[in-house]
Amino acid sequence: VQLQASGGGLVQPGGSLRLSCAASGRIAGINTMGWYRQAPGKQRDLVALITRGGSINYADSVKGRFTISRDNAKNTVYLQMNSLKPEGTAVYYCNANLFSTTRWADYWGQGTQVTVSS
Repeated sequence: VQLQASGGGLVQPGGSLRLSCAASGRIAGINTMGWYRQAPGKQRDLVALITRGGSINYADSVKGRFTISRDNAKNTVYLQMNSLKPEGTAVYYCNANLFSTTRWADYWGQGTQVTVSS
């Protein structure tokens, strides 16, 4: 199983970016998918989470600015980030709780750098 994230980059404050993460491999089912971020010297924190049925949780710091969505047919999760702030600079990781060959487990993508700076 592999999670491939893309879409990071450098953006000015107030700008937008869209992250994508596609899960591939021997996948029998996916429960939750989400995005986390880790700034230098800090712990990895939840940004947004979406269940297979579409229930969503956001970190308070991104509510109203970020939108998470998923395409179950493509095993892909997206994160639309608007009104980005400098404190949003971090490596963003996608996560999926999925059933592969014999069990449910959490899988992580490789991370994509988002830098918000003028």
